[in-house]
Amino acid sequence: MTGHRSPRRVVSLVPSLTEAVAECAPDLLVGVTDWCSHPAGLGAARIGGTKNPDVAGIVALAPDLVIANEEENRPQDLAALRAAGPDVLVTEVRTLDQAWRELERVLVAGCGLPRPGWLDDAEAAWRALPPPAVERTAVVPVWRRPWMVLGRDTFAGDLLARLGVRNRYADHADRYPRIPLDELNAAPADLVVLPDEPYRFSAADGPEAFPGLPAALVSGRHLTWYGPSLVRAPAVLARALAGAR
Repeated sequence: MTGHRSPRRVVSLVPSLTEAVAECAPDLLVGVTDWCSHPAGLGAARIGGTKNPDVAGIVALAPDLVIANEEENRPQDLAALRAAGPDVLVTEVRTLDQAWRELERVLVAGCGLPRPGWLDDAEAAWRALPPPAVERTAVVPVWRRPWMVLGRDTFAGDLLARLGVRNRYADHADRYPRIPLDELNAAPADLVVLPDEPYRFSAADGPEAFPGLPAALVSGRHLTWYGPSLVRAPAVLARALAGAR
């Protein structure tokens, strides 16, 4: 950040952070990605995807601040935006504790907003989780054709661990390794966890590939987004995991 004045025009390149800012001050947002689906009815301009934003279109919106993430956005796009003039705030969120810190940095330090009540509520909801009665091991696909799963050092993996589900590939060298389906089925695990994003797994698309494992269909937004969805995420995810069949 190059100055101390609160921004008046913000572009968000991260759906989670779009929702976080919109819950606090929707009028700040002048540009959001095509994937920014929450809250409904966003009036900001659409500026392309997280991996292929319209850099010229963003610059034309004259933002004071662009909010980004080191995993979701490409370094070359962020460099081009910085060169054009606006401040670019890049977050890193690989654990729940990091999410708390980065949300405060974006909203309070970055956007000059008061700390929102929903952030306190979200922290309280996760603190209130009882210790897991049992620990289960899960394969957690995030894509198919080719099959990709959660590996090491991921936000979603940290959330699952707090709910008593250890990611089978948490120690893999890659963060999102490609693993052939026969290897996934041969891996020792108690269940398969199938989120509905980024790949839209469903009851009719996913469980059939793992005939030997109970399948938990979970909300990808509650598993992978860091923002207001974290208030309900512990309860939503716990119900889905308990219903694995």
